[in-house]
Amino acid sequence: MLPLHTERLVIRMMRGPDIPRLVAYRNDPHIGRFQDWELPFTDDAATRVIDGQAALERPTNGQWVQLAVYLGNEMVGDVAVELRAGGAIATMGYTFAAEHHGRGFATEAVGAVVDALCEAGVHRFVATLDPQNVPSMRVLEAVGFTYECVARRAELVRGEWVDDLRYAMLADERRTWRDRVRTPPADVVLVPLDDDNVAEYYPLATHHSQERFVRPLIRALAHVAFPLQVRGLPFRAESFGVRADRTPVGFVQLADRSATHDEPYVWRLIIDRWHQRRGIGTQVLRAAADRTRAAGHHTLLIAYGDGPGNPGPVYRASGFVPIGEVVDGEVVARLAL
Repeated sequence: MLPLHTERLVIRMMRGPDIPRLVAYRNDPHIGRFQDWELPFTDDAATRVIDGQAALERPTNGQWVQLAVYLGNEMVGDVAVELRAGGAIATMGYTFAAEHHGRGFATEAVGAVVDALCEAGVHRFVATLDPQNVPSMRVLEAVGFTYECVARRAELVRGEWVDDLRYAMLADERRTWRDRVRTPPADVVLVPLDDDNVAEYYPLATHHSQERFVRPLIRALAHVAFPLQVRGLPFRAESFGVRADRTPVGFVQLADRSATHDEPYVWRLIIDRWHQRRGIGTQVLRAAADRTRAAGHHTLLIAYGDGPGNPGPVYRASGFVPIGEVVDGEVVARLAL
């Protein structure tokens, strides 16, 4: 199984020469805030980790092992694996030096280890993390893990009982996720929703980490039946399903100018997690702009929350410009048509 080679990385068992690097990034407060190792993390503690796996050559049932991740001659992080249930279940962990965050190394390394373990017969993968650790959620989601639950005050970390966010994935789900369609669709259309087609869109969902910015579909539809009150009047938006090459992939609500708001508005936009990063959101925004322009309007508004993983970059790339207003914690941006 080891070493593993990806496009950029080499992954192997962690050994004695890796101790100084492991100690260095485990003592970074930014890295350690969501982890449960004792601080300061000493050379002796690192030595115990390495000595405990000195006789092992690969992930082994009943053992935690640390796999060193190298970019060229530099160790940039590690992936931890514990096998149990005779090797059928793998618990995953990962830590990368702060200076190498944002480059996709964790996703690349974890994905490679998961794929190798799938070939070795692992049936189920699990991972747990602090509910505030959004970057870690995004790593798991990029590999194909899905959110399962929050165990309340389930872990004792540095003297405090904290919540434990739990993700999991089956080996078959990893294979399906890895082989999903990733190319841009040839055709994206907006379909008005009605009784005959709305059920096709019920299964659509974003990643769990994105629910901070995008309400689940059922809540968006609830606002159709029970509209928000703005200026004492019901705020109404038209609901559309998004089809890419005839497949339901998303949902959007568009609000025309009315007595409740002075400019047309993209009210909700959801792209299913299986179809993100295909350019579909950009095509939906283009279609919304075309509809708004055809109705005789000259601007289109959208609003989005701030924080890691927010959709602002997609909106700005489509021409939306923040106008300096924040409403209910969301940045308001305008597209000139």
